[in-house]
Amino acid sequence: MNKQANDDDAFDLDLEETLMDALEEDSHREESKPPKANPQNVYILPINRRPFFPGMAAPIVIEPGPYYEVLKVVAKSKFKYIGLLLTREEDADITKCSLKDLYTVGVLARILRIIPMDQGGAQVVLSMEKRLTINQLLKNNKHLQASITCHEDHSKISEELKAYSISIISTIKELLKLNPLFKEELQIFLGHSDFTEPGKLADFAVALTTATREELQDVLETFDVQLRIDRSLSLLKKELDLSKLQNSINQKIESTISKSQKEFFLREQLKTIKKELGIEKDEKTCDVEKFEARLKKREVPEEVLKTIQEEMEKLQSLEVMSAEYSVCRNYLDWLTVIPWGMHSDTGYAIESAEKILAEDHYGLDDIKQRILEFIGIGKLTGNIKGSIICLVGPPGVGKTSIGKSVARALGRQFYRFSVGGMRDEAEIKGHRRTYIGAMPGKLIQALKYTQTMNPVIMLDEVDKIGSSYHGDPASALLEVLDPEQNKEFLDHYLDVRCDLSNILFIITANVLDSIPEPLKDRMEILRLSGYILEDKLQIAKKYLIPRQRKLMGLKADRVQFTKEAMISMINGYAREAGVRGLENQIKKVLRKIALKIARQQEDLEPKKTKRTTKKKEEKTEDVKETFRITPATLTEYLGKPIFTSDRYYEVTPVGVATGLAWTSMGGATLYIEAIKVHSEKNGMKLTGQAGDVMKESSEIAWSYLHSALFKYAPGHTFFDRCQVHIHIPEGATPKDGPSAGITMVTSLLSLLTDTAILPDLGMTGELTLTGRVLPIGGVKEKVIAAKRAGLKTLIFPKENVRDYDELPSYIRKGLKVHFVDHYDEVFPIAFPQT
Repeated sequence: MNKQANDDDAFDLDLEETLMDALEEDSHREESKPPKANPQNVYILPINRRPFFPGMAAPIVIEPGPYYEVLKVVAKSKFKYIGLLLTREEDADITKCSLKDLYTVGVLARILRIIPMDQGGAQVVLSMEKRLTINQLLKNNKHLQASITCHEDHSKISEELKAYSISIISTIKELLKLNPLFKEELQIFLGHSDFTEPGKLADFAVALTTATREELQDVLETFDVQLRIDRSLSLLKKELDLSKLQNSINQKIESTISKSQKEFFLREQLKTIKKELGIEKDEKTCDVEKFEARLKKREVPEEVLKTIQEEMEKLQSLEVMSAEYSVCRNYLDWLTVIPWGMHSDTGYAIESAEKILAEDHYGLDDIKQRILEFIGIGKLTGNIKGSIICLVGPPGVGKTSIGKSVARALGRQFYRFSVGGMRDEAEIKGHRRTYIGAMPGKLIQALKYTQTMNPVIMLDEVDKIGSSYHGDPASALLEVLDPEQNKEFLDHYLDVRCDLSNILFIITANVLDSIPEPLKDRMEILRLSGYILEDKLQIAKKYLIPRQRKLMGLKADRVQFTKEAMISMINGYAREAGVRGLENQIKKVLRKIALKIARQQEDLEPKKTKRTTKKKEEKTEDVKETFRITPATLTEYLGKPIFTSDRYYEVTPVGVATGLAWTSMGGATLYIEAIKVHSEKNGMKLTGQAGDVMKESSEIAWSYLHSALFKYAPGHTFFDRCQVHIHIPEGATPKDGPSAGITMVTSLLSLLTDTAILPDLGMTGELTLTGRVLPIGGVKEKVIAAKRAGLKTLIFPKENVRDYDELPSYIRKGLKVHFVDHYDEVFPIAFPQT
């Protein structure tokens, strides 16, 4: 390093002496060389990168084209002069430039050497002689040619110019220390130029910089030497500052890299020393030992063990740093982490399971009974293979929590993942290992997470599963949920058979319509209907209020909900089938109470000093306000009720009948309204966003009533010269289904006979053209909706007796239900006065 520094200092000293000697020479000395010619007319060659300066020698490449022809002409001339002018736009096409696209000041260059190129064109070495100014374009020439005026530098070396020159030399010396690349340029310049004129020094100095083309052109157009050298020094100083900043950045980076390299080498040396001493093993040995240790704890099938051994041999032959090693290691990691032969100790204690289900859920007796049957079978057979339960019901009725309770009752691990919106079958069956970032499917991931081959796996929102060009996940689930196929399930990533038959699958869905039939066929469907008022009261009392009170740090004696307040909350703010909305309303009340209590405590805390006394603490304990939630105070916390009533009419008018409907959110009441207006032609129209099936039901009702008019309305004509309009309120909500058939006939009969229907009557049933009443679905949901709406008398199809009898007694309580087989039986119930 010292030798290098001495060489640099010697070069700097020689440079300074050379430059200073040149500046000290007499600027008016006689030139020994003959004067060069000043041409009047020259060919113009546009350039678009940076302008050249007099005193420089530079090579340029001329490609085949019009300027190559110009080069040939100039090369044959006596003095071989050509004008170089900078384009005004940097991205200008030089082959299409005119004089107006070029700056008017450039340099006069002399061709020193032409080197032809193999691919055409030539490389030309030019010597920049002097500045030129364009006078005018010469016409009658297909190439750019103009008359010019050449400019020489004529200025005496004053003391001020000498000072400028010394400043430039000093700045160049500093640049040389920071950027060695300038040293080569300086040596070339010294070989071709002298410094008898400060103008040349200024031109050379500015050519060293990385200034913009516009700044360089500005210097080129400056004919006054003193002004030019001033501008050159300014640009040179800016270049020096930039070089200093660049050098500082480089030093920081080099120090960081040097430190990292040093740490790497030391770490490698330490690793080698530990390996030699037997203290530490290399990465490959650690991986192999880890995989072998896992295999000792597992009962791996023979085919899988064969694959693992082949991969282990392959791993031993690979370099740790290779990409293939990482792929092979990850594959082995998954193969050995799966709990082959490991099973949870399943408990089949029926009493314990019954107690757990009762602790976690209120009601749902039919669901609990079915789960206990599963456990009873498991107690007798020792396993519950091939069990796939599908829980169907509206949101918030407890489908997901039932799955957790089943796992807890059985003493098994629980894993849940949602398939809602899933569009790629690889999420189920895994990606092939050829892809970057490939992974096994969700089922293999579930086995890794639970570390048992018999967990309870819940597939949530199966009715919302999607499909795309990546594949159909619903079709991939067919293999997973088929007890005859899933014992040899093949994941694309593992590529070995895996037994999933010991897994208890629990599927959840809101509706069954969107589930493919083959998939539905593999599942045992259990329906969870919505909760009625009594259910919600008990759930809120036993589960929701205590849980939320604990989460918010509130004590039971500080917050009390009256039964009347809960009834008002359920009817006015949370009328959905589930209890999620009810829980949100309870949270809202408790949050407001928690804020009030927190503010009270903050007011009682001492503000001036941190020290507290026992008296103050006792005072704080004594000030306890009990918050009692009543119907009167409920609006203070929740605002005005969202729902007022499910019923549009307290007294049902003529032409209106109340039907019962099933939706994905539970049951609901459905009003059928009918009016008639005078018209030349009789007819019927239906509004209220009714679907195709409901439109057909209205046409069947119209035709049936027309055909059986003599039975139900003797002496009446069938809407003679009347247009009948049937409407189903809440027009923004789509509606469909056949179960409104008898309701539509009843509404039309009421309109025709001008007789109101029996108060508090609700009905549902599909009607045929002959008057038969066919069975419907969603009996429990419809009964719950009827109770919520305050209906007392219900009409159901006769074939739904079995569904009604299965309902709990507290749901059936207070209802008078008629089961009918034909509309003849509906008529006397709906119109008892006739």
